[in-house]
Amino acid sequence: MATASLLRLALSPGSNLNPNSRNYVGVAGSTRRYDLPPLRLYRRRAPPTRLLRLPRAKAVEIGAPAGDSQRGARESSSVLLEVGGMMCGACASRVRSILAADERVESAVVNMLMETAAVRLRTGAAAEEEAVAEELAARLTECGFPSRRRTRSGSGVGENVRKLKEMAQRKGELLARSRNRVAFAWTLVALCCGSHASHLLHSLGIHVAHGSLWEILHNSYVKCGIAMVSLFGPGRDILFDGLRAFKQGSPNMNSLVGFGSIAAFLLSAVSLLNPGLEWEASFFDEPDGPLRIKATTTGALSTIAKIVRMVEDAQACEAPIQRLADSIAGPFVYSVMTLSAATFFFWYYIGSHIFPEVLLNDIAGPDGSSLILSLKLAVDVLVVSCPCALGLATPTAILVGTSLGAKQGLLIRGGDVLERLAGINIVALDKTGTLTEGRPVVTAVASLAYKESEILRLAAAVERTVSHPIARAIMNKAELLNLEIPSTRGQLTEPGFGCLAEVDGSLVAAGTKDWVHERFQQKASLNELMDLELRVAMDSSNMESSSNHSKSIVYVGREGEGIIGAIAISDVLRDDAKSTVERLQAKGIKTILLSGDRKEAVASVGKMVGIGSENLNSSLAPQQKSSVISSLQAEGHSIAMVGDGINDAPSLALADVGVALQTEAKDNAASDAASVILLGNRLSQLVDVLSLAQATMAKVHQNLAWAVAYNVVAIPVAAGVLLPQFDFAMTPSLSGGLMALSSIFVVSNSLLLQLHGSFQKKENHQFYARDSDR
Repeated sequence: MATASLLRLALSPGSNLNPNSRNYVGVAGSTRRYDLPPLRLYRRRAPPTRLLRLPRAKAVEIGAPAGDSQRGARESSSVLLEVGGMMCGACASRVRSILAADERVESAVVNMLMETAAVRLRTGAAAEEEAVAEELAARLTECGFPSRRRTRSGSGVGENVRKLKEMAQRKGELLARSRNRVAFAWTLVALCCGSHASHLLHSLGIHVAHGSLWEILHNSYVKCGIAMVSLFGPGRDILFDGLRAFKQGSPNMNSLVGFGSIAAFLLSAVSLLNPGLEWEASFFDEPDGPLRIKATTTGALSTIAKIVRMVEDAQACEAPIQRLADSIAGPFVYSVMTLSAATFFFWYYIGSHIFPEVLLNDIAGPDGSSLILSLKLAVDVLVVSCPCALGLATPTAILVGTSLGAKQGLLIRGGDVLERLAGINIVALDKTGTLTEGRPVVTAVASLAYKESEILRLAAAVERTVSHPIARAIMNKAELLNLEIPSTRGQLTEPGFGCLAEVDGSLVAAGTKDWVHERFQQKASLNELMDLELRVAMDSSNMESSSNHSKSIVYVGREGEGIIGAIAISDVLRDDAKSTVERLQAKGIKTILLSGDRKEAVASVGKMVGIGSENLNSSLAPQQKSSVISSLQAEGHSIAMVGDGINDAPSLALADVGVALQTEAKDNAASDAASVILLGNRLSQLVDVLSLAQATMAKVHQNLAWAVAYNVVAIPVAAGVLLPQFDFAMTPSLSGGLMALSSIFVVSNSLLLQLHGSFQKKENHQFYARDSDR
């Protein structure tokens, strides 16, 4: 006897079978052949020579979802690198250019904050993925960016524990190396600040005598020694990294800081060692401040693994506005260096002759030296410029926004999703499980010739392997009545329409009326169908205690008889469905309803939640939902699709932003295809994530505006543009302080996004209060 085997019937999503062709399915253990036209399904006797015989099997697998194979292809041809040494947007741009220069690389996305580079390899290089990743990491390391390949997270509890231990070990080693250096640096800071203490006391009217300690601290040679120790001690990493980056053709923020520090130190040293010059330019001691960072992680291990996987995937999708900032930050360092050199040459050879009065300013020294003036202004330009503000403008806001969303149960897959989400003007909603709670119950059963229990028994047999909420409702009812559910063979499911299988030797179908009606040659009369629908609807209405129910009808048909019965299933409308639609409409966002259910059920739900009849779409197959979205996109609209099941997966993937409600705390096809997952399974979270996206992008625009405005204003002022007219010039210490403040402003402004959560809660409370008053 032949061993059991599995028949795979591959169905491409959205494909239609040719009405003129025959599609043969061999049911396991049977010697019969079935013809499967798109509109009819029945059995014929065929000549023995053309009979398809198959060994007995327990199931028929209907092809894997297309998204799985595509996702597998993407993962197999992409690598994630951990890249160190990135200090600003120029560094990220340099890393990207190094990776893109390799002919085996199709695309590369660099995340400076996460210190990663997501690299997608060309098809030919996918086979040697490991070797290519090692070569790319080695090349980046040679260019001053220590790199290694990161293995994907979430592969198991053991792997996660191992990585956590490695992370803790690295953190301990880093703390051990840094502890003495930080203590030493703070000692130097105390000495520098101590020399200014007497000046501060004098400014407050407190005059103290200068003892031997004060004299030592005010001694210029002591200050020079402290500055030298600071520069080549705790500061040597920044200094050497900046010089190395410049030497390798990828200058970064450390290059500007390093050159500015070296220039300031050399200028001060020359002034100190040559008192005859009388420069007085000593500023050694300017400090179907340290920055203290505290990092915390909470949650169950499985949840952490999932979030980490999503973050890693999101790293391959940067916001389009970030690419604009990176394109500016890339050539920024070279531009600043050029402007610094131009500043020196202008004031030394031209400016001091055209505006001789500028030599009377303190910045030119007691003798009014054009050389000192030119050097200080050139140093000012190097120090005051800040590409970090440009580089941090977008990623800091995106990081805070996505983190805030995660705390609120809103998982967002990348900055590009946030940017698209902020521009949404139409929201398309599914009905079952989205506007309704997704926990339907059977409220009535009607039959043309059999007992109601027989109809329910046959439907439960066909729906046994289906994960749709309606299928679960039928199974729950059958189990509640202790019905004996027969085994099935040759299971076939058509998303959005129904399913069929062989039960007790006959083909049985359960699904929408038209789909079931067209499955068989022998059909029930139209009068019988109308009578059946009327009876099941009336029985269902008598069972419902409230008006906020969505009613669906599942028709059951059997080979040789056609439709033999119907099952009414009701689902309760979500408590927040109406208020969510109203809040979306109040924001100027149009709402539409896309459902595969019958027209009457869709119209009832649309009326209850406040969606106009012109925006209701019923009896839609999954590919028809996608067609509606494509049409709206062609008209220039930005669409967000909200769904919860496999029927919604194609539309979620096609929409500008797919939003999935995660039900029963488990993944499904909808959450795999979606860009945003609402972990709380509350429809009101849709408004929350839209508001969060808009607030985040507002912060991005504010940060970019500040970064650009700061550099546009600060660099000319540092170059001495106000010196002739207003006798104002920056000192290198003031320039350094402003540079630090510009980055602090960007980070602080992004952190203010955390206040959005409290404002959102207040807004939600006020809205629900108004809604209850009605």
